[in-house]
Amino acid sequence: MKADLFQAPDYYQTDDLLTDEHKLVRDTAREWVKKNLSPIIEDASQEAKFPIQLLEGLAEVGAFGSYIPTEYGGAGLDQISYGLIMQELERGDSGIRSTASVQSSLVMGPIYNYGNEAQRKKYLPKLASGEWMGSFGLTEPNHGSNPAGMETKFKDMGDYYLLNGAKMWISNAPICDVAVVWAKNEEGRIHGLLVERGMEGFSTPETHNKWSLRASITGELIFDNVKIPKENLLPNKSGLGAPLLCLDAARYGIAWGAIGAAMDCYDTALRYAKERTQFGKPIGQFQLQQKKLAEMITEITKAQLLTWRLGVLKNEGRATSAQISMAKRNNVDMAIKIAREARQILGAMGISGEYSIMRHSMNLESVITYEGTHDVHLLITGLDITGLNAFK
Repeated sequence: MKADLFQAPDYYQTDDLLTDEHKLVRDTAREWVKKNLSPIIEDASQEAKFPIQLLEGLAEVGAFGSYIPTEYGGAGLDQISYGLIMQELERGDSGIRSTASVQSSLVMGPIYNYGNEAQRKKYLPKLASGEWMGSFGLTEPNHGSNPAGMETKFKDMGDYYLLNGAKMWISNAPICDVAVVWAKNEEGRIHGLLVERGMEGFSTPETHNKWSLRASITGELIFDNVKIPKENLLPNKSGLGAPLLCLDAARYGIAWGAIGAAMDCYDTALRYAKERTQFGKPIGQFQLQQKKLAEMITEITKAQLLTWRLGVLKNEGRATSAQISMAKRNNVDMAIKIAREARQILGAMGISGEYSIMRHSMNLESVITYEGTHDVHLLITGLDITGLNAFK
């Protein structure tokens, strides 16, 4: 078991932009990752096994519903604190960050924002403590980037709703106790439904044979004439905008998380470049290796400043969907490029499980696609600056 020697880069002293509370939250998450996640994550990834024993600890560091008010079991933190927790978790592993961001932004978020008081009190405390896990059902076998085309539907049967359809590529699905499922009613209007484990006709088969996010648990949500109590419909928002606003919150967390993965790859490559000798000197003394490392820290620094500013706007309620898309796209692209360059600095050792780089690289291949692909986010920015819709 290799020691976690990670030292976070802060080239522009961005810590000065954080409050004492922000730094305490981040450092608590960082130490938890070093103590509990780093020692087991390589084996978990190699074995494609989700480390379910970490759920209690994730709850304790505020990873589940960090910005949900304390009256519902959340930590009552601000958006920058949430982002910093996601950064530290993804520094450990993108799959573990996915578990937390789905729970927070895609399950607890819509229940808090779109649910009624009874739903908040029933579900949020259990989700915040990790007693219950949640999943978010939007993506379908035939509809990924076009969620408006969803085929999952429900009918009003008088005393209950009858739900039919399927969702796929759903994080946390095989272990979820409740799923926030988006489906069309008989008029074609999209609504959120709370589907609980144990409802007849509801199944969650696991997705196997992944080369990415191997320590994350992924599956399907299948609905075969599932009877949904009417009190399980989220009453306060409907239409496609409802799930898309949830995705904004999750994409915001990804923008922070990707910085963590990039930091880890950079820190690993920098340390290796100082220690590895070839031709009688450390490889970090060669110009081409310095070029790689200098470009890495430049891109990380730019992403830190971009995301911090986005966090300020988010705290003020002024962050737009397009701004969030820009940060998600930029930061994940930055991270995956750094992972690839870091792998080259390590040479053949870069593919070894002794180091985290190849695992990050494989994970980021999923992160660059999910919750809005790299190209779709580019078109969101294009629409925002031109007013011309390339999606139609």
